[in-house]
Amino acid sequence: MKTFKDYPALRDHIATHEKTLYFSSQTSTVIPFNFLEGEMVLGNLSTIAGKIRLLADGVLEISGGVTWKDARSFARSKGRDLLMSPTEESAGVLAGIATSCTGERSFGFGTLRDQVERITYLDFNGAEQILSRDKFLEDSELLREYQQDFLPYQKMKNGPFPRLERETDLMIGMEGQLGVVKEIHLETVPYKNLNYFLIPLGKWEESCEMHLDIFNKVQAFRDHILSCELIDENSLRYLGSDRIPKGRDIIVIETSSLEKVYEEFLTNLGMDLEDIIELSEGDYHHLRMEVPRKVQEDNSRRAVIKKGTDAQVSPENFGKLLGIYKEMGKKGIPYILFGHFGDGHLHFNFLPDKEQVDTCEDLLKEFYKEIKLLKGSPFAEHGIGLIKQNFIRPFLGENQFEIFKDLKKRYDPYNQFFPQGFLNL
Repeated sequence: MKTFKDYPALRDHIATHEKTLYFSSQTSTVIPFNFLEGEMVLGNLSTIAGKIRLLADGVLEISGGVTWKDARSFARSKGRDLLMSPTEESAGVLAGIATSCTGERSFGFGTLRDQVERITYLDFNGAEQILSRDKFLEDSELLREYQQDFLPYQKMKNGPFPRLERETDLMIGMEGQLGVVKEIHLETVPYKNLNYFLIPLGKWEESCEMHLDIFNKVQAFRDHILSCELIDENSLRYLGSDRIPKGRDIIVIETSSLEKVYEEFLTNLGMDLEDIIELSEGDYHHLRMEVPRKVQEDNSRRAVIKKGTDAQVSPENFGKLLGIYKEMGKKGIPYILFGHFGDGHLHFNFLPDKEQVDTCEDLLKEFYKEIKLLKGSPFAEHGIGLIKQNFIRPFLGENQFEIFKDLKKRYDPYNQFFPQGFLNL
């Protein structure tokens, strides 16, 4: 592993054209860092000093080793707030750009790729280049065909392949395969007081009727509800909190429009309002972050390898997605379900023992076939990396492979940026 203390040292290394995977945090679930040691240089960018400043138009300028927690704290100290909120706040912001980790707030604020105004990156010679959200990529017949293929995924967090419409799309979700992101300009909004409500439900495996009713109703409140998250009863067992209803799934919403959401949404759910619990912001974030952390700790202790999904479907197909997950849950393998409910984007995680791993792989292959039929996005948030490359191939066609080849030739002629990435499939 090679650690960089500053950008001059990074530029010097890039200029050698040595094959390198650059990262600023090892929180990725799709890149097995331990197995890459020795195959290429692992370039640690987390020690480059982080810098944040607020520009006159309410945009954050971020460079270096800044985490999402750092960015949110700084923005709020200036009376601003981020439009996105990844579950893993310790992850680096610039790494999040590379993987397009939109998180739960996309329900109210849209996708990360539309929130980044400008990107400064280091090219294959270590020179700075600037990309603008306001500039479109150079037109070509092949690019138009590629963009036509992307249309079913336009409203999703990420498609099975990058959007490639505006200049900034060359870095967002590209997993560092065309250059190293050095600095970004990220939109913020004025900070507002926030309220959080926990809605208890029955178990989704037993009946999805109430879940789907809430899902359909919440779609009309995207201007007032920032996030709408599901944590199922299997996941909640890891918490052991007295405040969480036992034996129930929960949906948690985040809103900046308390009166409207209470009077027009919560009161129309057909349930006793006394059962709905108001949470503090701290309790909400603890709940969202602790579930995956506790699961990971337990998996590590038991040497269990998580096998999970990251799929998103359109609202009209969300019921079908839950039906698919219900069938997967009948295979006798422990599992949990949680994630970005309002977006139709849930994480179904198998927790197999060693003897069940191959079965999980077979089940996931069939799962992605069904997602393709539903025109869903197989990896809407956490990227492709290495682990999911076999699953992504059926979603790619001649247009994608031709564009990928052209991009690598143009922006990475020495094939030095994460050469094992999906652009080289």
